[in-house]
Amino acid sequence: MQVDGSCHCGKVKYEAEVNPAHVVVCHCTDCQALSGTAFRVVVATTPGTFRLTRGEPKTYVKIGASGKPREQTFCGECGSPIYSAPPGQQPKVVSLRVGTLTQRAKLIPSHQFWFRSSLPWLPQLASVDKFSTQPVFDANGGFVPD
Repeated sequence: MQVDGSCHCGKVKYEAEVNPAHVVVCHCTDCQALSGTAFRVVVATTPGTFRLTRGEPKTYVKIGASGKPREQTFCGECGSPIYSAPPGQQPKVVSLRVGTLTQRAKLIPSHQFWFRSSLPWLPQLASVDKFSTQPVFDANGGFVPD
């Protein structure tokens, strides 16, 4: 499947080929911290198909649980995470951050990794109150449901 995406501000854009069967949720604590949320959803690209079409992301290299370095890229302007990959320029598999893809609604996760690190409240999300938009917050941080 051909995909394209961009950071929130549009300064970094890309395109790639992915297999929709390779969409995963990662619950590792690194993904929680780097995404600023409970988990990260990624899809692997076909090797060598990732191509930047605008801008150049910034790169942070972290050492994974495997002991190997891993590039974490993001927009230097808005901070949107773009992808992770092994260091270097060789044709490689790039793990795209699904939230930055135009086709994100079509990319349904098929696996969950590092589930032992998943937050215990995730199973309860189906029963949490839902609002169609963000409610108006008052000065004390409270809100009135829509």
